Amino acid sequence: MLVANRGEIACRIMRTAQRMGIRCIAVFSEADAGAMHVALSNEAHPIGPAAARDSYLRADRIIEVARATGAEAIHPGYGFLSENADFADACAAAGIAFIGPPGAAIRAMGSKAESKALMVAAGVPVVPGYHGEDQSAECLAAEAARIGFPVLIKASAGGGGKGMRPVFSAADFLDELAGARREAKAAFGDDRVLLERYLQKPRHVEVQVFADQAGRTVHLHTRDCSVQRRHQKVLEEAPAPGLSDALRDRLHVAAIAAARAVGYVNAGTVEFIVEGEDAFFMEMNTRLQVEHPVTEMITDLDLVEWQLRVAVGESLPEHWPPQAEGHAVEVRLYAEDPGQDFRPSVGTLRRFAMPAPTSQVRTDTGVRGGDAITPHYDPMIAKVIAAGSDRATALHRLAATLAQTQLGGLTTNLAFLRRLVSHPAMGAAELDTGFIARHKAALIPPPQEAPTVALAGFAAVYLERLRRDAASASPWDQCHAFRLFDAAEHLLLVRDAVRLRRIRLRERRGSVEALVDDEPPIRIAADPAFVPRTCVDGVWYPAAIMLDDDVVGLSFAGGDYVLHLIDPYAPQGGETAAEGRLSVPIPGRVVQLLVTVGDRVARGQVIAILEAMKTELRITAPADGIVTHVGCAAGDSVEEGTEIITLASPGEGASPP
Repeated sequence: MLVANRGEIACRIMRTAQRMGIRCIAVFSEADAGAMHVALSNEAHPIGPAAARDSYLRADRIIEVARATGAEAIHPGYGFLSENADFADACAAAGIAFIGPPGAAIRAMGSKAESKALMVAAGVPVVPGYHGEDQSAECLAAEAARIGFPVLIKASAGGGGKGMRPVFSAADFLDELAGARREAKAAFGDDRVLLERYLQKPRHVEVQVFADQAGRTVHLHTRDCSVQRRHQKVLEEAPAPGLSDALRDRLHVAAIAAARAVGYVNAGTVEFIVEGEDAFFMEMNTRLQVEHPVTEMITDLDLVEWQLRVAVGESLPEHWPPQAEGHAVEVRLYAEDPGQDFRPSVGTLRRFAMPAPTSQVRTDTGVRGGDAITPHYDPMIAKVIAAGSDRATALHRLAATLAQTQLGGLTTNLAFLRRLVSHPAMGAAELDTGFIARHKAALIPPPQEAPTVALAGFAAVYLERLRRDAASASPWDQCHAFRLFDAAEHLLLVRDAVRLRRIRLRERRGSVEALVDDEPPIRIAADPAFVPRTCVDGVWYPAAIMLDDDVVGLSFAGGDYVLHLIDPYAPQGGETAAEGRLSVPIPGRVVQLLVTVGDRVARGQVIAILEAMKTELRITAPADGIVTHVGCAAGDSVEEGTEIITLASPGEGASPP
């Protein structure tokens, strides 16, 4: 079997297939030559450059590799070609089994507008809206007014939050429509949209369905995926909590009816918007879902195994659906910055350590410590899944696992996830798609100073590392800080998220104390065996330090901090970044420039739109000013740090350089 994907889903599919005695062939882009899925495969073949459009989206190259290697089947995973009806048809034409539904079913559900028409005919309730062929801006604006604001603009050809924009007033409609169309065109090659009534506090509830080639279709219970950012899921759980028995039964019946309406085969997911006791069909994902592990945990099934069994003609067991036992919760670890509107991060994952898996805790990942998170693909690092006899137990296990997880080298959402799973509203299952926005102050607090005890703990671990490194160094490189008649002293300057901090380490007669800023001294020690823990005033705490040049990732007593080491003897005034110089935060492509030289802009005004890592990023003005220089054009590819726009303060009388 050829696995036409990468990352954690490729690894997950291979593990099941190899357990079943199936030889796995991987494909990889130039950026993924050393990737984990390549290492796990039995055989791996290059298919093109890093950009997905030149590699993982090249159906012709993938089928060519399948033919050359004698592959009997292709598993598409999710994303890329997984919901491409033409690819499914091409596999069939080549005599290769496509592990998924037939092309006709993918095509029927691939258009949101057409699928909703099918659902209406099948008696499945849909959200009131507009799904017509007239895509003129005038028609869409008129239909939005008919539906009534707020409305939701959605890309007709895809999902994952791309091309999806809520609009709260007629004045904003045309701008948001243009943005949704750009995203849809970039993500799916199709800029058609549909409109729906925008529900105020909806839940995102879905039903896992499975159908065999004989036409038997069953449900495998519900999942709740309401906790989202940018319309993309962050936390999923099964079964969906807080549904009445009557509503749950209606969802099961509607999902099965939806699958049967298109002659569905294999694994799929029918998604609903739920508000109160009302439920409306949203879309069908004609593939395995990212969140499938929570269903596996409550049913004790391997869904990939059953995908393979159904693909070769095996019938679903007569006793299905199996009973749902207990509860499971999953979170997605991403390389992203929650404090910057979940902006994706790129860089090297210097450290990636997690507790050992158990029967109740599982991690699905496609990266290892030392791997790069590149701008070419989705920035997911791992999925962490925990199960329990009830929801509270599952959440507690997940929180404990996240507390012991260590990530270093780039910005991630780990601290955000720790706060999320421990939030009282999460424990009370007060779920809807506005959860993160409603609790933003608690989930994404403003930058905090590193506590004194954390800095002292860092100093202990850092000093122990200096000693260990010096043990094998020449005498000239050893750092003893020896003084003849006084305590030996080290000086450390670090900048935390708020301010510059001064740490003085004093060694006298084998004991060490840290003086942080002007606070009283603290006795410190690090584990000599270099176990990640440190002693502060006689109390041992878990601690780990990830040093990347002059940037320190510090995990201490369950908290995460980023510290910047500063040479205490360097000349002063080294911070010279000009506030008026706007640079690209990550590599990407300039979609639109909204200003020209001489324009006056206000703080927070969107002045450029960048597309990176499958996401549209809005570059905003940091202050009021006048544009003095524009360093790029729409369509340009730009690297991280590229200065694209320069602003002068309004009082400077800006003139172009």
